[in-house]
Amino acid sequence: MELNELLKIIDEKKAKIDRARPLPDIVLAKLTEYLDIEWTYNSNAIEGNTLTREETMLILKEGLTVSGKSMREHLEATNHKNAIDYLGESLKEVEPITQETVKQIHALILEGINNRYAGKYRDVEVYISGSNQVLPGPEAVPGLMLDFSQWLVEEQEKHSLHPVRFAARAHYKFVAIHPFIDGNGRTGRLLMNLILMKYGYPIAIVECETEKRKAYYAAIRAANAGDIEAFELLVAEYVNKTADKYLGSIPGKS
Repeated sequence: MELNELLKIIDEKKAKIDRARPLPDIVLAKLTEYLDIEWTYNSNAIEGNTLTREETMLILKEGLTVSGKSMREHLEATNHKNAIDYLGESLKEVEPITQETVKQIHALILEGINNRYAGKYRDVEVYISGSNQVLPGPEAVPGLMLDFSQWLVEEQEKHSLHPVRFAARAHYKFVAIHPFIDGNGRTGRLLMNLILMKYGYPIAIVECETEKRKAYYAAIRAANAGDIEAFELLVAEYVNKTADKYLGSIPGKS
């Protein structure tokens, strides 16, 4: 399916969801819990966390400790959920999303894991395992992030891009800079979904299964080669999938 056609379908689904709001509290609570767990499980698993979906649920919902799993993996789960909660709180603010928002998200992601670099731009070279992509040197990061922050603000003022395309591009531009020593992928996906949430769109949960993960990285490589629409399409497909979850939760749907 072409991107513009899919964006039209997403907009139609969003309109149906908006007409059904407010969803009953119990329905919204169950859906939010489901999405938070799916988002946390998949985003962490993409980065190598070995917690299963069920184990992630037990940690987030029941506060349990899973035998045989490291403290870092537990922290990655709880930190990601704390970051999701921060996104919800930040939606109440009228200020635009900026690099300071990104730093706060990252600080939550690395809290208790690497406090020295939590919310702080890297001062060393970093490399992406399995990729030959050359990342900006640490001396270039502050300037690149300032430019990125200004682009974020300008786009929020101009509304020149469809929100799904804006969110996808923000994710891609951010990970291309790779401003942090660790946690860039999770932070980029959280930023992407914050933008979607700000404009009232369903979130995009990038799935962690091997083929889905390969497709995600392939779309990023395509963007590196100049085809950003491939990545926008992948994000749109995940937004569309979440939209169906919302539509399926509407009471009395036909």
